[in-house]
Amino acid sequence: MAIKNNIQGKLFLIPTTLGDNAPLEVLPISVKSTIEQIDHYVVENEKTARHFIKKISSKKSQPGLHISLLNKYTEPELLPTFLDPCLEGYNVGIISEAGCPGIADPGADLVHIAHKKGIQVVPLVGPSSILLALMASGLNGQSFAFNGYLPIEAGERKASLKKFERLSKEHDQSQIFIETPYRNNKLLAEIIKTLSPRTQVCIACDITLTTEFIATKMVEEWKGANLDLHKRPTIFIIQG
Repeated sequence: MAIKNNIQGKLFLIPTTLGDNAPLEVLPISVKSTIEQIDHYVVENEKTARHFIKKISSKKSQPGLHISLLNKYTEPELLPTFLDPCLEGYNVGIISEAGCPGIADPGADLVHIAHKKGIQVVPLVGPSSILLALMASGLNGQSFAFNGYLPIEAGERKASLKKFERLSKEHDQSQIFIETPYRNNKLLAEIIKTLSPRTQVCIACDITLTTEFIATKMVEEWKGANLDLHKRPTIFIIQG
């Protein structure tokens, strides 16, 4: 049951797992205790959010949950209303589809509004595929950039890859990007074809799962690799 505060509620950023593993294998107990005290949530997908909440706190009442959807279809003018419970003294939790809210995630827009309203934002510890991949890559963790998705059009995609390679050389900076999982194999082929043979490439997929694979090699070394990334969540990092 939600706990009402005598003062303004807080906005909690609640991380989730990166795949279908047991939540408490990768999440601290503080996530469970937070969920047990919050009934107001902002999520990308109601079904998966309810499944996650039930999995981490099986005794929590599902009918009592108040859930607002925040995804690419949400009208921007609705976002401030999602924080109304905070103004009434209730805490609100943002739950991402995978990993940490606000990182490559629409939750960042709501967090920005919370700061404008003077609502305290509380980030909870949890797995971020971007940071875990960078940690394990052996590439520059002092200076790095996350670039989201590359363009779909072939010419623009090639130009983006060359641009990121150039930036990585000029600034000694790791360049991180992602792709829709069913296009991963095509992207890897384009990386091998487009980038310089000695550019370093880290491929990190299925992070925290039993099928986890993380390796950093030069482009020329990836050419002979028999690696299937199809429909496997993957982080790509390059450094020239």
